[in-house]
Amino acid sequence: MRAMVYRGPYKIRVEEKDVPAIEHPNDAIVRVSLAAICGSDLHMYHGAMPDTRVGMTFGHEFIGVVEHVGSSVRNLQPGDRVMVPFNIFCGSCWFCARGLFSNCNNVNPNHYAVGGIYGYSHTTGGYDGGQSQYVRVPFADVGPTKIPDWMSDEDAVLLTDAAPTGYFGAQLGDIVEGDVVVVFGAVPVGLVAARSAWLMGAGRVIVIDHLDYRLKKAREFAQAETYNFTQYGDIVLEMKKQTDFFGADVAIDAVGAEADGALLQHVTAAKLKLQGGGSPVALNWAIDTVRKGGTISVVGAYGPLFTSVKMGDLMNKGLTLHSNQTPVKRQWPRLFEHVRNGHLRPSELVTHRFPLEHIAEGYHVFSAKLDGCIKPLVVPNAT
Repeated sequence: MRAMVYRGPYKIRVEEKDVPAIEHPNDAIVRVSLAAICGSDLHMYHGAMPDTRVGMTFGHEFIGVVEHVGSSVRNLQPGDRVMVPFNIFCGSCWFCARGLFSNCNNVNPNHYAVGGIYGYSHTTGGYDGGQSQYVRVPFADVGPTKIPDWMSDEDAVLLTDAAPTGYFGAQLGDIVEGDVVVVFGAVPVGLVAARSAWLMGAGRVIVIDHLDYRLKKAREFAQAETYNFTQYGDIVLEMKKQTDFFGADVAIDAVGAEADGALLQHVTAAKLKLQGGGSPVALNWAIDTVRKGGTISVVGAYGPLFTSVKMGDLMNKGLTLHSNQTPVKRQWPRLFEHVRNGHLRPSELVTHRFPLEHIAEGYHVFSAKLDGCIKPLVVPNAT
């Protein structure tokens, strides 16, 4: 089969790999019909994610058609059109029993740090991802779900990560009616978080970014107020002014490890790798922006190592911080309702579609922020 293969920072290829085989009776082999490139993939592409090994195939957002199933699979059969959450989980451990599918204890040798994720380095289990023609799906009776007949492929593929993560980010903010919510990052996750904040009762939603085309999308997709932080000497001070020097009730960090904005923090983290967890710019802005007793939600991806976060300010202000990788399948029932009723249309975020053979171009366009790229899709069998 043809698959994207990592060859080092900024170096990816499309090469021949063996078609994955059934390794366990509860496996399925899925022929990928549509995948996506996520901002989290860029952390590995840029060399910022530990233990990203040469030869790995990325891609934790994908949908497809079941080709083969193991002997113990009961919920799927060949020919089923399925969406696969980015989490790999067993469904039966202590964490899965409590709906914490992203924290499963049985799918990753590094389970004390994180659960299993498709195509996201050996830190998360070393599973190959879906930027390929075929992918092995473990625990096939637990993770994948048949795509409803009424749902489009492009909505479905964004429901495997970007949309649930944005929705989860708003959930973690504990938003109550009338809250002022500030979202850092007009990336797909941030855009969905902003849209979801309205669904949860926010009275005011503000999105902060530095790219005008993304801020335009925030106004169109999320009906949010927008601020380009490069146009202000101190974006935190501006947010204080915009909230009568009280502060926002909720801040959502949708950017994570490679945030721009504060030169010293960005260079020491994202460039020189002196802070292994990534650049804490957005998170520190969130800490400074919310009011005392406010809530911070972190769904942007960070590495597992040291990051210089303002813990003293967080503690002294009495802030509540919620974070996690999204337990995607737990979000699906409500998100399916929102999509079916027209309250949320994730496919509106898609700006580019690349054949698998041109995936290197897709990564370059997305990474370099060219051509107004917000969400690129990968089509494995396109010419």
